[in-house]
Amino acid sequence: MKSKKQLIVVGDRILIKPDSEKDKTNSGLYLPQGVETKEKVQGGYVYKVGPGYPLPDPGASEEPWDKNRSEPKYLPLQAEEGDYALFLRKSSVEIEFENEKYLLVPQAAILLLVRDDLLDAITDDDI
Repeated sequence: MKSKKQLIVVGDRILIKPDSEKDKTNSGLYLPQGVETKEKVQGGYVYKVGPGYPLPDPGASEEPWDKNRSEPKYLPLQAEEGDYALFLRKSSVEIEFENEKYLLVPQAAILLLVRDDLLDAITDDDI
């Protein structure tokens, strides 16, 4: 039986696929690995987003045997899949999953999000 592996991002973390264009200069010269790691800010595309910040439920019982437990509620994150994010490199954790490199970044380390809302802009102008 073949199992399909899946990445599940927890909490306020964001999984980012780093921008691979930083490996070489505009003229096409490849940069050594040390040059990229010295940069303080890095960019990449948001691949997956965690559920967000957990919110407390004031009416919930702390008893583990209580069967009337409600589903946890979360405050969603600003980032969405497909956004381009600029983030602080030193706050990220590099992981490799199925021969692909990803960076796990907390929401607080995101400096800027670039979202392509072209379809939304067209429908708003047509109205």
